[in-house]
Amino acid sequence: MTVGGGLFLYKWLALGVPLRADNAIQAWTVEARIRFTAQPDKPIKVRLAVPLRPPGFGLLDETFVSSGYGLSTAVRDGDREALWSLRRGRGQQELYYQAVVYPARESTRPASRPQRVEPPQFSDAQAVVVAGLVGQIRAHSADIATFTAQTLIRLAARDNSDINLLLAGDSSAERRAVVAAGILATAGIAARPEYGFLLHKEGQRLPLLTRLEVHDGEHWLSFDPLTGLPGRPDGFLVWSRGAPPLRDSDGVRHLRLEFSATENTYEALTAARQRAAERGSRALQFSLLSLPVQMQMVYRVVLTMPLGALIIVLLRNVVGIKAFGTFAPILIALAFRETRLLNGLLLFVGIVAMGLAARFYLERLKLLLVPRLASVLTVVVLMMAALSVLTYQLGIGAGLSVALFPMVILTMTIERMSVGWEEAGPSEALQQAAGSLFAAVLAYLVMTNRQVQHLLFMFPELLLIVLAMTLALGRYTGYRLTELRRFRAFAP
Repeated sequence: MTVGGGLFLYKWLALGVPLRADNAIQAWTVEARIRFTAQPDKPIKVRLAVPLRPPGFGLLDETFVSSGYGLSTAVRDGDREALWSLRRGRGQQELYYQAVVYPARESTRPASRPQRVEPPQFSDAQAVVVAGLVGQIRAHSADIATFTAQTLIRLAARDNSDINLLLAGDSSAERRAVVAAGILATAGIAARPEYGFLLHKEGQRLPLLTRLEVHDGEHWLSFDPLTGLPGRPDGFLVWSRGAPPLRDSDGVRHLRLEFSATENTYEALTAARQRAAERGSRALQFSLLSLPVQMQMVYRVVLTMPLGALIIVLLRNVVGIKAFGTFAPILIALAFRETRLLNGLLLFVGIVAMGLAARFYLERLKLLLVPRLASVLTVVVLMMAALSVLTYQLGIGAGLSVALFPMVILTMTIERMSVGWEEAGPSEALQQAAGSLFAAVLAYLVMTNRQVQHLLFMFPELLLIVLAMTLALGRYTGYRLTELRRFRAFAP
């Protein structure tokens, strides 16, 4: 118990292995797919912006898929870029970038301000319009946030020749964000477009959205360029800033960029693994998580069996419930996992009842033990097959799960019940059958509990505590609870 409890506390408190089965957060796998046609006999270069500390999200993992291409990453003007290069390419080409992001708290520290704000190059007519707008907006604003909102509201005005001159007939969100950033830069305010998409549902070809990001002296503020409303919507992943994600390229034709996203689960256990690696601990390196996934699923079930056995020990040695052995109720409980509890109870009672009737008929033949058991086993198999066919023809799918019951356990249960019926009477045999079913149901409820399975799989050392309790109960020689009533006459 000391060893098991110590390992459990170390993995929980020191390494942060989660106690709860649902201790997980939703994550998103976002994929950028670049498709193009390589120009003959020309070197290929494709530059793509990739996420760098996106606000409201944490980057868990990323993957670059580019067979045969050279790859390098660099940070430029606060944006991170990936550069794929190839000496020669032929035909259709595809490049992939995948990022796993999860919701995270934003940093409250002030953001770095750009060193210089240089206004864009406007034409003479546009410069006059911008100068007039800056003067009007400054008179109707109180700070940088209201100045930005007023700028976007004026850019949304229709049938205004000055605004049409600035937008050049393009009233899209991206164009408004670019023009607004230029107006703000003329006023000495740092601003830039930001590009990303909403992670609300899974889908392919996510539409790339544009917003306006403005620095108020301490933090970057986000605005909707179409409405002027401040605040970044929930689930908006910022992919790049200043320019669209797809940057310059050489040696390519018909360049296309598509985004897709799928939702998955990011477990807190990953953070525990990272923490263990930082501390040089191998407690998780040699855990059950290192096994193949199929073996992990098997052990999620197998590890609950000692706990089921402990329940049987408590029911028999402490409570005093009568049952057919120790492992029979556990195996029946395992069968209930697949048949579901109510269906399993009905099928079990039906098979045992019919098998018991066949056993009493075979008793007239005065068979030896082994041939009798083999005969009962054959009868059980035939009844199970007949029941499956009958229920299937009647459209009752639950009957098909009768094949999941362990046939040997059914045979031994029928044999032991018939022997008990003959030696101690029907009452004793029915008590043992009812006790076995009660123990199986209780073990099923515990062994199928998701939280119990999670604890035993993540902390298999807890089985040492189960072993300690079993050893302690093995020395118990006192009264059982059911015997307190039986021997109440001896009470003082």
